[in-house]
Amino acid sequence: MKKFMDQDFLLQTETAKHLYHDYAKVMPIIDYHCHLSPQEIYEDKKFDNITQVWLYGDHYKWRIMRAHGVEEKYITGDASDREKFQKWAETLGMAIGNPLYHWSHLELRNYFGYEGTLNGESAEEVWNLCNEKLKELSARKMIEVSNVTHICTTDDPADDLHFHELMAKDETLKTKVMPAWRPDKAMNLQTKDYLDYLKRLEDASSKTIDSYDALLAVLSDRLDYFADRGCTVSDHGLDYVMYEPATAEEVSDIFAKRLAGKDLDLTEIRKFKTAFLLEMGKEYAKRNWVMQLHYGVIRDNNTKVFEKLGPDAGVDSIGSSAPTNELAYFLNALENEDALPKTIIYSLNPIDNTAIETIMACFQKGPTVSKMQHGSAWWFNDHKVGMTEQLTSLANEGMLADFVGMLTDSRSFLSYARHEYFRRVLCNVIGTWVENGEYPNDEKTLETIIKGISYNNAKAYFEY
Repeated sequence: MKKFMDQDFLLQTETAKHLYHDYAKVMPIIDYHCHLSPQEIYEDKKFDNITQVWLYGDHYKWRIMRAHGVEEKYITGDASDREKFQKWAETLGMAIGNPLYHWSHLELRNYFGYEGTLNGESAEEVWNLCNEKLKELSARKMIEVSNVTHICTTDDPADDLHFHELMAKDETLKTKVMPAWRPDKAMNLQTKDYLDYLKRLEDASSKTIDSYDALLAVLSDRLDYFADRGCTVSDHGLDYVMYEPATAEEVSDIFAKRLAGKDLDLTEIRKFKTAFLLEMGKEYAKRNWVMQLHYGVIRDNNTKVFEKLGPDAGVDSIGSSAPTNELAYFLNALENEDALPKTIIYSLNPIDNTAIETIMACFQKGPTVSKMQHGSAWWFNDHKVGMTEQLTSLANEGMLADFVGMLTDSRSFLSYARHEYFRRVLCNVIGTWVENGEYPNDEKTLETIIKGISYNNAKAYFEY
């Protein structure tokens, strides 16, 4: 029987062990998509206790605590941090098979030096150990310990990027922290607060938005503003990638109707979003930015929880309504105008994996290596099975060796342990193929592949 999470955790062959320990483990990290706070990085935030760094805002943990019967007061309510940690420890001790069990223990080991297991009985010991370590373990220190060279935060077009500007001048910060453009609020004109958002965008740009052309002009200016502050990456959170073409006059009329406070039907919304995303794609291509498309989510399913806690409260799920043919039509529309940027496609629904691979292959184009990328297993899929399926699907239909690898997609400074988890899964998959005789034991090429997927491919793709 193997020891729990020993040095060869998830590594089932000798080749896998070699690939991980000699190549993957030593590579730095590029976190090209996350939700870390630029202000907390700049100010080098310190945390009073492990609950603050581990449980605040972590809807992954909230979901399984609710499933285990924990009352909401111990999750997002007014219980003390110590009480919340106790309930989390009791829950985690029973979370057999859940990736949170592995992630949490990797984090305890990597950042706090704890080699035991967390459960209700060990909670007091872990609480005291972690809180003592946190006296010295600040936000920047966690990033430094994780060997992160680049971070792309997630930023709205109306954000002033003040803390990014400060970090760019801070010679004590060893990691390059850059903004990433997330224009969802500018696109989602069906939301109740859309006109309020446009006012915020007007304030940020000092320009009036009284037409669709004016909106595009403001966004173009803000894109330049982001570019001047180091941004080269965009990200879109979508229900699905839609394609409902419309004339310029139609789109202008739809926007004018919304400015007048009138409701829009589904077709009008689809036409506007299609036009908006096409315009953004053209802007990214012009600037040599990377476009990321995240889709396949049903958000805020439990309205009672959403109304009480707001978004990202742990009541989202996988959707099944993404029409892959519209993704192909959308990419083709950009390609026909020579305006298709480097693109990373993520679907939360794993049944879309093969469809994504086959659509991507239609739009690959040199000299960029794997210009079209299938994003890493995301959110509900970033576990051993989900990662293995995504890696295998990409290998089956495309070029796994060119993959840009893992991201954190997290608000926690401890989440870089997920990169270790991913790299162990990666090395196990490839190591198994080698030992099964499905790929030669070509040391030089294997080293290139493992180091590439771990770090070098992302560095080249994002041109860092």
